[in-house]
Amino acid sequence: MTSKKKPELLAPAGSPDVLKTAVMYGADAVYIGGEAFGLRAAADNFSNEEMKEAVSFAHDHGAKLYVTANILAHNYDLKGIEDYFKELRDIRPDAVLIADPGVFEMAREIMTEIPIHISTQANNVNYRTFLFWRKMGAERVVTGRELSLKEIKEIRDHIPDDMEIESFVHGAMCMSYSGRCLMSNYMTGRDANKGACTHPCRWTYSLVEEKRPGEYMPVFENERGTFIFNSKDLCMIDHLPEMIDAGIDSLKIEGRMKTALYVATVVRAYRMAIDDYFEDPEKYKERIPFYMREVLSASRRKYCTGFFFGKAGDESMFYEAERTAPETYLGTVESVEEKEGRIFAVLEQKNKFCVGDTLEAISPDGSNTEVKVISMQDDKGNEMESCPHPKQMIFVEFDKRLKEFDILRREGGR
Repeated sequence: MTSKKKPELLAPAGSPDVLKTAVMYGADAVYIGGEAFGLRAAADNFSNEEMKEAVSFAHDHGAKLYVTANILAHNYDLKGIEDYFKELRDIRPDAVLIADPGVFEMAREIMTEIPIHISTQANNVNYRTFLFWRKMGAERVVTGRELSLKEIKEIRDHIPDDMEIESFVHGAMCMSYSGRCLMSNYMTGRDANKGACTHPCRWTYSLVEEKRPGEYMPVFENERGTFIFNSKDLCMIDHLPEMIDAGIDSLKIEGRMKTALYVATVVRAYRMAIDDYFEDPEKYKERIPFYMREVLSASRRKYCTGFFFGKAGDESMFYEAERTAPETYLGTVESVEEKEGRIFAVLEQKNKFCVGDTLEAISPDGSNTEVKVISMQDDKGNEMESCPHPKQMIFVEFDKRLKEFDILRREGGR
């Protein structure tokens, strides 16, 4: 057993259902966005009532809930932010993430009892910046993605022990400095710094000479085109000891627009990896291939270690048109019901499957179970051979009994 402090595992949630999944699959804390003033406007996000319910659910299960309010505000945003913070004051999340200094000052004036965390959007890349935010009253600062583990450890050595460092451990990387991108606003009119990024860094580009319109010059990495801004995804599950040794208090998974299957798969893998390491570092080392198989099963780009071990180079770029999606999300068990002596798992269909199919069920306890579909009914009790309609509530009889929050998946779109 290691004597080091166990870091918090912080998971994303773009909807109430995904939040519940994150908590049940092992997150110590979850970060969400409200309907305004966060940087993921395309996510479902949470109404005020849903945020209240989310806080209750998280606290009932021993987890914390953080709310993002990390836009870079314009003058016309300020009145709305003031009203929003008054609402958050009553909702009482465990912390609010902020990037803008003016918004931070408003938060300190209005939400006097709610801790403030400083978002990575604030470009936090040196210990004097950390000390500045500490002096202002922040309890935690999220490191810029541009930092190496050596630099993070140096920050830890220069800040108070009780000041917390949060760093990304897994997920998509942004090609812009600390995520402060101007491309989306310039090319589409949708501001990435106000939560409306269209991800132009993921588009295909060709070079055109000004006097030869329509003539595309041969600048490409492969036959599909050029992806000059497109980073691989971050994955540090096989480097947790180095992150812990650097003094990081919270390991953050990116992905507030991800599915419940993605969140469950990645959170569960990191939960097991962290717990195994603190139980026995040798056990963690031996199980790294298992953790890697799990995170490789999630929808993703190829993985890299970002800037943690030095400056990222061309090996960190993703030169392919499509991300990998080895597993298909079929649904999450919402309840289990007995009808006429038969046991049915009740779920909302996410992708089609059929009677007779063999699927995989993953569970919060870390187990993966192969199950066969015996029969299927719609919500009126009519027998079905398949479920072709997305979001349809279905009752599925399997050859093994499932539990609430079990997630069904199938390999590679079969």
